Amino acid sequence: MNLGQQIGGQMVNLMFHGDRAPQRHVEAYQQVPDPLSPHRQDADAYWADKIAEVMRDQFGIKPKVNTYSYRTPYPPAYDLIPLPNRYKVPDFTKFSGQDDTSTMEHVNRFIIQCGEAANRDELMVRLFSSSLSGSAFTWFTSLPPNLVITWADLEKQLHKYFFFGVHENKITDLVRLKQRNDESVESFVQRLREVKNKCYSLVLDDRPLADLAFQGLLPHIKDKYASQEFESLSHLV
Repeated sequence: MNLGQQIGGQMVNLMFHGDRAPQRHVEAYQQVPDPLSPHRQDADAYWADKIAEVMRDQFGIKPKVNTYSYRTPYPPAYDLIPLPNRYKVPDFTKFSGQDDTSTMEHVNRFIIQCGEAANRDELMVRLFSSSLSGSAFTWFTSLPPNLVITWADLEKQLHKYFFFGVHENKITDLVRLKQRNDESVESFVQRLREVKNKCYSLVLDDRPLADLAFQGLLPHIKDKYASQEFESLSHLV
């Protein structure tokens, strides 16, 4: 029995107010064809609309409409905190979580772009959604209310959801890096710098990094400068 059949009798009572409604009206109503009966979902929607129409016309009752109210993942009071005097909200670089940009790279860039607002956690948390797009923005708006209190909370949630380590280079990537035959020392060092910049968990001073770069040079160049010591990559170039 579908919804239309279940409520048929109820609609008769609503429309004719009692058990003694004229039989001809009852029979006439019960004989109304259900053109949507082959499709249960459509039929249910049809009868639901009919009920709403009867309630509205005869009793002045309007069906309740479901509403959605968005709540930020941080305390509402953060939206009331004034920005620094003469502060202009930057045009933040957007992070979508769908390209090669890592969460650490985005966080560092966001902090720099925040400028003076980076001095307060509340403002950074509030502004952060302006640096998101696509699935990353959807993720942010789906966070539970009051989950984020400090900037550290938000950064932790971001890394937890988007950071899988696939974009992070390791020291082995630096060790394997070798100068190509048609590549200048300057170009090789620049390529090594770019790899190093994605070694987010690696702490390496200038001297060891220069040694790694030196080991990656072509053999005839290494032989030429074997007696020298290089303090940094700039020195090597």
